[in-house]
Amino acid sequence: MLELKNINLSLKTDGRQLVDDFSFTLNRGDKAVIIGEEGNGKSTLLKFIYDRQQIQPYCDFSGDVIAKGRLAYLPQMMDEGLYQKTLAEYFGDTETYRHIPVLTQLGLSLDFILSEQKISTLSGGEKVKIQLARLLMDEPDILLLDEPTNDLDIETLERVEQFINTVKTPVLFISHDETLVENTANVILHMEQILRKTKCRITVTHATYSDYLEYRRQNFAHQEQVARKQRDDYDKQMEKWRQIYNRVDHEQTAVSRQDPGGARLLKKKMHSVLSAGRRFERERENFIEFPEEEDAILTKFDESIVIPQGKVILDFSLDKLYIGERLLSENIRLFVSGNEHIGIVGRNGAGKSTLLALIWKQLKGRRDITPCYMPQNYAEKLDYGKSPAEYLAGNYTKADITKARTYMGSMKFTHEEMTGKIGGLSGGQKAKILFLDMVLRNANVLVLDEPTRNFSPLSGPVVRAALRHFGGAIISVSHDRKYLGEVCDKVYELTGNGLALARFPLTS
Repeated sequence: MLELKNINLSLKTDGRQLVDDFSFTLNRGDKAVIIGEEGNGKSTLLKFIYDRQQIQPYCDFSGDVIAKGRLAYLPQMMDEGLYQKTLAEYFGDTETYRHIPVLTQLGLSLDFILSEQKISTLSGGEKVKIQLARLLMDEPDILLLDEPTNDLDIETLERVEQFINTVKTPVLFISHDETLVENTANVILHMEQILRKTKCRITVTHATYSDYLEYRRQNFAHQEQVARKQRDDYDKQMEKWRQIYNRVDHEQTAVSRQDPGGARLLKKKMHSVLSAGRRFERERENFIEFPEEEDAILTKFDESIVIPQGKVILDFSLDKLYIGERLLSENIRLFVSGNEHIGIVGRNGAGKSTLLALIWKQLKGRRDITPCYMPQNYAEKLDYGKSPAEYLAGNYTKADITKARTYMGSMKFTHEEMTGKIGGLSGGQKAKILFLDMVLRNANVLVLDEPTRNFSPLSGPVVRAALRHFGGAIISVSHDRKYLGEVCDKVYELTGNGLALARFPLTS
């Protein structure tokens, strides 16, 4: 069991409250997911629970964490200090032979984890898998997982889903994968920043994600209906009151001095009318408020972006695909024309990101198209020492900067986030900057490596809709099942023998 008591978290930079007097109990059998928009403090809360010293440099905090048993924590990003270790060194202090079922569950072999291969050479998904394996070998009592399926291939992702569903250990996790959340979570912790990020709120619901969304929709609709009826009834009552007040006031003004008895009666009547008015005002103070809901992000590409159907976007051929000296695939062919939306899937370590980087290299020098690239590692494009405003200002005119600030506002950036360093932003906020960059450039060819991996389940549908309606071409690598199903016209699987057209949904 994990108990949180009166937790308060606030940012040191601007004093913004992320968590306000929050209490929660995680029980055996709970699969609790933390959802919320990018930058709302999800990872900060998870770090606080595991080791509050991790957030001390940027966050003030108070409250108690009571854990009955050992905590295990999977960070969103692997510590780069481990990159030069070999796999054998990383697993050196574990009884690996005793944990072969764990390895099998994650699709890892004993030979692989005992090899001299350096962690730096692993794919993003492979890094996640070895971290999960290492955590589970310690047999923890409580699991804290920050994006446990980031970069995992679909087969391993489904294995992790099965693990979360069957494990008796309580799990508190963060995920941007809507399908994972839908298939596993039985408790929803929804972190929000409402009223233009001036107020924080965490809603806890013991339900599935789809039930929570339906409950939230119905509850908000009912609350809005009651609040509106209260105000309509009040307006009608006040109109009647004003009519009575005006009539009595007129009668008071017109009463004859020769009728002091009538004047006294009218004065008494006016006192009663004024008392009723004050009572109505007190009733107004107890009105049910209209539901306060965090604004969704707003984004879309220019509708004028159109590519003729017959235009050749990519005619790519590669005889052999290597990482270092390791041969990954042969005879790779990919032809893209017009506004095709292409998805590429494959096992972790298959070379998808390497292939996409080669495709980008071929496209980026083209003058007849306007291509844009979103890498899996955002540091390849973003200067973490600059602010979002500075990053965009380096590429655009003053008019475009004004437009960029407007768009950043629609992406729910605060002024402090627009002007602070990119390195201090969450992964989702960095993704928003790259997405905004593509929108402002009016790109008509998008090369995307896991484009939705850091968007929340609430922002995800908006991003997918924007990409689905994009009039240009998309060439993308993704493990996001909703993205592949909603955005991509074709899905290819990268195998040792090249790209093969795949059916979607894929089966493991």
